[in-house]
Amino acid sequence: MSIQNVPEVKMGIVAVSRDCFPIALSGSRRTKVAQECLKAGISIEEITIVVENEKDVLKALAEIESKSINALVIYLGNFGPEGPETMLAQKFAKPVMFLAASEETQDNLINGRGDAYCGLLNASYNIGLRKLSPYIPEVPVIMPCEAPEKVSDFFAIARILLGISSLKIFSFGPRPQDFLACNAPISPLFDLGVEIMENSELDLYESYIKHNDDPRIPDVVKDMEKELGRGNNHPGILPKLAQYELTLLDWAQENLGASKYYVFANKCWPAFEAAFGFVPCFVNSRFAAKGIPIACETDIFGALSEYMITCATMLPATLLDINNTVPYDMYNSNIEKVKEYSKHDLFMAFHCGNTASSCMGNCSMQHQLIMHRLMEPDSAPNITRGTLEGTIRAGEITLFRLQSTATCELKSYVAEGEILDIDPRSFGAIGVFAVNEMARFYRHVLIADRYPHHAGIAFAHAGRVLFATMKLLGIQNVAFNRQKGMLYKDENPF
Repeated sequence: MSIQNVPEVKMGIVAVSRDCFPIALSGSRRTKVAQECLKAGISIEEITIVVENEKDVLKALAEIESKSINALVIYLGNFGPEGPETMLAQKFAKPVMFLAASEETQDNLINGRGDAYCGLLNASYNIGLRKLSPYIPEVPVIMPCEAPEKVSDFFAIARILLGISSLKIFSFGPRPQDFLACNAPISPLFDLGVEIMENSELDLYESYIKHNDDPRIPDVVKDMEKELGRGNNHPGILPKLAQYELTLLDWAQENLGASKYYVFANKCWPAFEAAFGFVPCFVNSRFAAKGIPIACETDIFGALSEYMITCATMLPATLLDINNTVPYDMYNSNIEKVKEYSKHDLFMAFHCGNTASSCMGNCSMQHQLIMHRLMEPDSAPNITRGTLEGTIRAGEITLFRLQSTATCELKSYVAEGEILDIDPRSFGAIGVFAVNEMARFYRHVLIADRYPHHAGIAFAHAGRVLFATMKLLGIQNVAFNRQKGMLYKDENPF
């Protein structure tokens, strides 16, 4: 399956020039940047108008619109006109990045000196006057060969911003009483431009019943069988799961309204199993593989976090519990695999079985053990079948969550790490995770800042992009795993 529920970013680059500098300098430097990006496989459309004044702004905007550009690099090839260049960003009103040209050679510092290093300072003042929030990289004054990395990051950032501005979250059922940690006010969603449609579980069940004998069910079952292969341990449950999958897809298409993209946050137990007759985890995993996260336990901000991860990485995301410690004997018996990590850097992340099969090292269809204990302890698994269980594959990860507080303030955390190639020897979709200084991050961010147990998981290092996006969205409290010697606000220095 391929990621399909995200915006297509069409990037443009427009050069700006202060009228007392050679305009050709900006234009030629812009072309060099575009050429370097194309060499790296990054598509970026050159805007032929070089902006010197306000009339040029209008001409550039017309060209931008004619080329259907939805993300723009404003490039100071020389000092740049601080008024027109920031007016362009304001009137474009979509994701914007500012870059500036570094001087190219000591042999051309008279007619070939652009002073963009100075000009970007003036631009920043005008950016503030207009109350704009463009993306400015940590090192924004660059040589053309340095542009592809910056533009690649901006592609991901723009995809997130465009995605959430046209996103609708469908939720089904109230958030469970025992999971109040995932219960957060939804009003900040509207500040981000996200729509939400909250529904009853009865709405979902009624729609599911209407899909009885849907003629598309056999084809979906075949696709599920192909995906599961030898791991298809409960083939009898697949028609119900296929019916549920079609129910969700149809619900989204019928109710998307003015939005373009969608995710779900669904209540998935305990009444769900009794009514529907299965556990929905495998379907959730299949949706994640398509770029349509379905957050468990009606975790609305978990669903949003997963979607932002998907836009950032163009890979499936998952939502896992930051779940349990790694026993000392497991740590010691895998000492060659834990690398430089201490025992307290490790933890296990787990969920019932919602992680895409492509992100699993091994997986198979199983029943949910905890729910089986609760719902049908004296009988063979029936209504608790439907999880995709196994060991999550080793590799790079990023922990990420955007969360609302009870007082409707948005906060976030980002921490990069990895999944180790260690058998977790447990059930569910589970892996042994390693994050530098995790114990301190757990105590002084996750606990101290009252985060829920659900973490969005990116299967790549995406910290730079996600951190920058949070800042562009105006999130002031963005936490990360601080390294040794860098104390948290309330950390005991002794």
